[in-house]
Amino acid sequence: MRFWALSSLVPLLLSASTLSQNVSNVLNANTEAFISQVLADWNSAGGFAVAVVRRDASGAWQVETKGYGIATADGGKMTEHTRFNIASNSKLFTALATGLLISNETLSPRLSWTSKLASVVPGWSMIDPGAAKQLTITDAMSHRSGLPRHDISYKLTDNDAAVVEKTKHLRPSAEFRDLWQYSNHMYVLLSTLPQRVLPSKSPFVEYVQEHILDPLGMNATTYLYPVANATGDFADGFTREDGNPLGNGTVRALPYFGAGAGNNTVLAGAGGVITNAVDMATWLKMLLSNGVHPDTNATIIPADVMDKAATGVSVQTGKADFPELSPLVYGGGQARGTYRGHDLIEHGGDVPGYHSQVTRLTNDGLGVMVFSNDNPLGALTMEIVKYRLIDEALGLEPIDWNTRYKGVLSQLLNSSVAPTPRPANATLPAGGLAALQGTYKNAGYGSFELCLVSPSPSASDSASRKCKALATNATRILPGAVTPGVPTYLAEWDSPWGSHLQLSHFTRNTFNVSLVSSYPTGNASQPFWTYNAGVLDSSAVAQFDKGGVGMMGIWGASDGVPEPEGKSIKELAEVWFDKT
Repeated sequence: MRFWALSSLVPLLLSASTLSQNVSNVLNANTEAFISQVLADWNSAGGFAVAVVRRDASGAWQVETKGYGIATADGGKMTEHTRFNIASNSKLFTALATGLLISNETLSPRLSWTSKLASVVPGWSMIDPGAAKQLTITDAMSHRSGLPRHDISYKLTDNDAAVVEKTKHLRPSAEFRDLWQYSNHMYVLLSTLPQRVLPSKSPFVEYVQEHILDPLGMNATTYLYPVANATGDFADGFTREDGNPLGNGTVRALPYFGAGAGNNTVLAGAGGVITNAVDMATWLKMLLSNGVHPDTNATIIPADVMDKAATGVSVQTGKADFPELSPLVYGGGQARGTYRGHDLIEHGGDVPGYHSQVTRLTNDGLGVMVFSNDNPLGALTMEIVKYRLIDEALGLEPIDWNTRYKGVLSQLLNSSVAPTPRPANATLPAGGLAALQGTYKNAGYGSFELCLVSPSPSASDSASRKCKALATNATRILPGAVTPGVPTYLAEWDSPWGSHLQLSHFTRNTFNVSLVSSYPTGNASQPFWTYNAGVLDSSAVAQFDKGGVGMMGIWGASDGVPEPEGKSIKELAEVWFDKT
């Protein structure tokens, strides 16, 4: 806490001057060769955008921004101006915007970090009534609501009111305030506060624009994909069609995960910020200046708000993965720990095609941002680059993070649980396959129509016209998704994470579950390709029972959280869908 008290004096010392010339660049020949080697070693189809900022004792700044590798499917190079989605690094914008509301003395009644959301959000409820009554702003932003991720519950067409309404019906996986469990829903909930408490009823996106982005001059930053895409300098996210991240499979550019939503900003508070390395350098300087504009000394975010967001509330990681790291505690859109004895505050962000890490070492006046558009390896390679740049900036002997993270990848691949092979003598569901078709509904997830696509329904089948059309086109729009001879159902699933829910028969009334996406190739001979973002557990299953279907392995609970207990499928299910 002492550092934050002292750091409130920083604005008085700041200047807009350039760091003295005797400080060497972090992005130098050695580090740039290293970054290029990482791209080569990991067979990356994409690249990195990097921002490094440092402040010396006089308050002068050294700012370095640069791009490496490939940004777009047509071979365009990554630069410091290339725009990209920073995913969950958007959450800090939300936490700080919430802090601005709390600091607003004109509001009546005033908000506080301990304000109960039930008193602010009319009709707010949760399955756990005690949690619903006691949930505070601090609880929501520090991920201790008791809810797991439930990320496939919201749809591209949902607005924030719809997501908040669905959240009321989502089953918790832990007791309220018992442990840290990541929840995008809580940040959607927080993003509704400006419209709820301000007399102007300002939408969240406009509020952040007016009070944070515009004052900082972050002119390349937006929440609107159409606006960012229209610049012609927007990174594609890349993946390999064969699913082998280190292989030589066909490289595909992933459509932007929220493109189908247009100007719908439902996920703005959880993961909607689109920006570039130049603007992120400005953001890092403001954070290192404890909320003060790095050039004008104007207060953008009050110091007490900065302090609150950076102070741990819940334990994110109780045990460090490497000896140079510490356990992490989570505040608001930030985790706090140490790296090689240096205080570190950071957050990661991951959506299909985009990975970002924004890190600052407050006592060292150092900030580093690394973005990757290589999916999914960017989640690992950006860590390698981040630590190498920190080592360089601090003058430390570099640790071989490249080799370490190759070991992490090997462990991940070796420990992944493959679905149990379907028994050779699998028994078909009681009542027949056609009987399982129909519409299913859960108040937190919405409704879907389950369509039998293999074997294809006959002309006399009672399947709807929509289901018959889906069965006819299934192998064309989702090549490889349907295994010949295995009964398979599909349901359209308008999600940022997948276009179709797939149920492949295991035995009796049990099915393996996947969430897949159908994406166009631009090639008439193979017009579509199939992508699995890995949002669901590899062991996710659906079990049909009287009156509906229960699904397990889909809610995204934290590691070590026990599965639901009960005697019936409905009680055991993470999510139960009634057949309507």
